[in-house]
Amino acid sequence: MDVIVDNLPTYLQGFATTLRLTVYSGALALLAGLVLAALRVSPLRPLRAFAAVYVEVLRNTPLTLVFFGLVFVAPQFGIISPLGFWTAVICLSAYTAAFVAEAVRSGINSVGIGQAEAARAIGLTFGQTLTQVVLPQAVRSVIPPLINVFIALAKNTSVAAGFAVVELMAQGRRLGTANAADGLWVLAGVALFYLLITIPLGLIAGAVERKVAFSR
Repeated sequence: MDVIVDNLPTYLQGFATTLRLTVYSGALALLAGLVLAALRVSPLRPLRAFAAVYVEVLRNTPLTLVFFGLVFVAPQFGIISPLGFWTAVICLSAYTAAFVAEAVRSGINSVGIGQAEAARAIGLTFGQTLTQVVLPQAVRSVIPPLINVFIALAKNTSVAAGFAVVELMAQGRRLGTANAADGLWVLAGVALFYLLITIPLGLIAGAVERKVAFSR
């Protein structure tokens, strides 16, 4: 236990980086995921196909390969992405956006088709129907799975430790090397700080889910 207390500033530095990765990547993934979800239900087949391919490829690709692709493969095509915080944000955002898109799409599909048909009958465009009629009704059922996606994102930030980002897991490795005799306590400290992110998110998801169930 002493190793956690003695190295609290180091833990807090790593935790702050992990929190920033989660917030920035989550915000970008949410925006990109909403766009992808809209493309998935678009009346234009090429847009639906593009979004479907993107989502299926990213959802079925390990996150580590996404990092390798951007860091080592992309430069072969003239795309230079130096190791660091923003490279991790790009990879995490691109990867998580696929899961956000599927969560949003499932919420859109939960809205009765009659709602969209009624909107079109009064002359609303696809964009107006989606933003003014469908999404407002889908949002309550979308929030719990979205929060679960962001919980997974918080844990996925640990992959960035292998690509020169000094976040919580990277700090844990350094402390584990310097305090080999207290390795289990070092890992316990890392787990504790991850729980500070994931448990509140889980409680929010549960509360929203109960509220949605009560409303129904």
